[in-house]
Amino acid sequence: MKHIVTLIIPLLILVTAASAQKTAINKATIKFQLKNLGINTGGTINGLQATIQFAPDKLDSSTIEALLDVSSINTENDLRDKHLRSDEFFDVEKFPKITMKSMSFKHKSGDNYTGQFSLTIKDKTKVFEVPFIYTATDNTATFKGGIKLNRLDFGIGSKSLVMSNDVSVSIEVDAAK
Repeated sequence: MKHIVTLIIPLLILVTAASAQKTAINKATIKFQLKNLGINTGGTINGLQATIQFAPDKLDSSTIEALLDVSSINTENDLRDKHLRSDEFFDVEKFPKITMKSMSFKHKSGDNYTGQFSLTIKDKTKVFEVPFIYTATDNTATFKGGIKLNRLDFGIGSKSLVMSNDVSVSIEVDAAK
């Protein structure tokens, strides 16, 4: 019995480690946009890490977990980027990551799906329904979707007469299958 336990424990550790490996992201584009002084402005956030186990024929057991490195925010304006990383907005020192974790998926039609995701920014979590398109080739899975959120729900900035509270986020990810 002792030998069986000695064999099973390392096997369980290996299986757990293998299933928790990050998915190889070939390309990820995360863009955000909002109005500031009536003008559309925005940028990108890079540094996506994800564990993706998505199968259209097994939606009940499919999962997506993503981490986004907020320090990689880029608006092509160094002063604005520094301001967005400050404690007034994303507070990168204290909250360096945005997390998104799937709760469930539904197939709509064709390549169209929706997912219930919990999104955490600055220790504030909200649940969103995210519509997305999923396409796959032999080696690559592509996810394209987007959400609209209220930045104040996550403590990003403060009320403003010139800056919109509504932020549109588009996500496109090509991942290894």
